[in-house]
Amino acid sequence: MFNKRVKIRDAVQMAAGREEITVMGWVRTFRNNQFIALNDGSSNDQLQIVLELGKFDDGLLKKITTGASVKATGLLLESPGKGQKVELKASALEILGESDPEKFPLQPKKHSLEFLREIAHLRFRTNTFGAVFRLRHGLAFATHQFFQERGFIYLHTPVITATDAEGAGEMFKVTTLPFDSTPRTESGDVNFREDFFGRATNLTVSGQLEGELAAMGLGEIYTFGPTFRAENSNTARHLAEFWMIEPEMAFYDLEDNMDLAEAFVRYLIHYSLKNNRADLEFLDQRLAEEEKQKLQAERNDQGLIEKLESVANQNFQRISYTEAIDILRDSSSYKKKKFKYDVAWGIDLQSEHERYLVEKHFKKPVIVTGYPKEIKAFYMRQQEDGKTVAAMDILAPGIGEIVGGSQREERLDKLEARMREMDIPLEQMWWYLDTRRFGTVPHSGFGLGFERMVQFVSGMSNIRDVIPFPRTPKNAEF
Repeated sequence: MFNKRVKIRDAVQMAAGREEITVMGWVRTFRNNQFIALNDGSSNDQLQIVLELGKFDDGLLKKITTGASVKATGLLLESPGKGQKVELKASALEILGESDPEKFPLQPKKHSLEFLREIAHLRFRTNTFGAVFRLRHGLAFATHQFFQERGFIYLHTPVITATDAEGAGEMFKVTTLPFDSTPRTESGDVNFREDFFGRATNLTVSGQLEGELAAMGLGEIYTFGPTFRAENSNTARHLAEFWMIEPEMAFYDLEDNMDLAEAFVRYLIHYSLKNNRADLEFLDQRLAEEEKQKLQAERNDQGLIEKLESVANQNFQRISYTEAIDILRDSSSYKKKKFKYDVAWGIDLQSEHERYLVEKHFKKPVIVTGYPKEIKAFYMRQQEDGKTVAAMDILAPGIGEIVGGSQREERLDKLEARMREMDIPLEQMWWYLDTRRFGTVPHSGFGLGFERMVQFVSGMSNIRDVIPFPRTPKNAEF
């Protein structure tokens, strides 16, 4: 039976000399017609399978190639080889799936990340991506565990929506209308009344608004699902499809919101350090090798695990947006014109500004609050100064903004006035405004981009390498 197999992660930890076990996996290397390095994805560990010379048919041996899958049964013995405690002396070997060595693209050599993106369907078999996606799995599990421990309710918000929570306008249209004969109104516009939903719809950019509705009856909820941005941006920080974690909490003010967000980020890192240590150690070593290829001035002196432990074990610095601008304008980088983007009150902080605050000035994660209302969304609570909103962003070393959130505007008159200022049609948002009409309460929430978090914890430099099948402009291959 296949489900009687022992995972290699467990086999390498077992004592030698016990009863026979069966392992299955993919061949990494095959040496001297005798030694198979086998990996099954449960960890980066490989189990050496030893074939007794003359015991197995030559036709079988020829099929043991890199990439082939095999089933091996035998006794675990102490290994005389370096770096391994045990090896399996095979009493039986079966080829489950052959792999043509002339065509299999993952030969035992170093491959660039760019090349591996082109064969994303196979890159799971590499040590780097095995580590990244086990780490991603752990962070997803830890997310649910964090909110479940605090009594939150997990909510599924719609992927198809008629609203734009961010006001960005860069959304993917959802339609069943034919492209070659699209129905039109008398004025020439697309007649969405004949579409599947009877109105214009899009893929969601955020589950926040629906999350707010649920929080107004359930108290504390969180969403964890895919979101979409039709942003034509080919950078190492942007994806067209990505996952967001968005809690919404009734009876939370901005300070409560910041406390929860900080606790969440630190919890995820602590979980990874405890439960994905081997993968982090591999990625730490990989990053150190990557840093050696950089110019001395561009190198990061802090290792991956050192960075994670530092973030997990200290309180985040909290400053206002105004204080952040003052710090940036007073910095030597600003005075020596090293910033690419100008610094003035009212700007949206750029990644270079965020990283300066975190990596150069405070040398720890920073939470910035009180942003100008002109650069923030309509739903954020307006502060008494009339210029700022009760928003907060968490900035992390090496990546910049990793969390964005706010106290939501619970006052109906203030919310309606702000929506008018931003030309958001009140009549289409009647359901959202109802939460302010019937038993409104102070409430808050935030969003954490899951890929940004995986990128931060894994140390990977490109966001396309922390999601299994990246969706980017002109790229939806797999």
